[in-house]
Amino acid sequence: QVQLVESGGGLVQAGGSLRLSCAASGRTFSMDTMGWFRQAPEKERDFVAGISGSGDITYYGDSVKGRFAISRDNAKNTVYLQMNSLKPEDTAVYYCAADVDPFGRVGSTAIEYNYWGQGTQVTVSS
Repeated sequence: QVQLVESGGGLVQAGGSLRLSCAASGRTFSMDTMGWFRQAPEKERDFVAGISGSGDITYYGDSVKGRFAISRDNAKNTVYLQMNSLKPEDTAVYYCAADVDPFGRVGSTAIEYNYWGQGTQVTVSS
């Protein structure tokens, strides 16, 4: 069983930055691909970013490329999402997810991820 706990959400003005954290426990963290997804009201859950277990492969959704950066610290069992140049359309609940059978790849669909955190709200004001 994997437990994921997100933190770092909040209210920020457009153009600002936030860093989300996701602390994992319950299994060998370095073996898992980790991802961030987001879901705005009445919209589907969208892929934001993913990172392989070793951290050498990263993948981003088109809407956040060049603005967001995913990273991980396996010694701390934590994955991060640095969000810069935030826009009002980035407003959503952000979820951390773990893929425990990644087969060396970074997936971009929610069905590929086995465990989810409870989410953290990010609100960007204009």
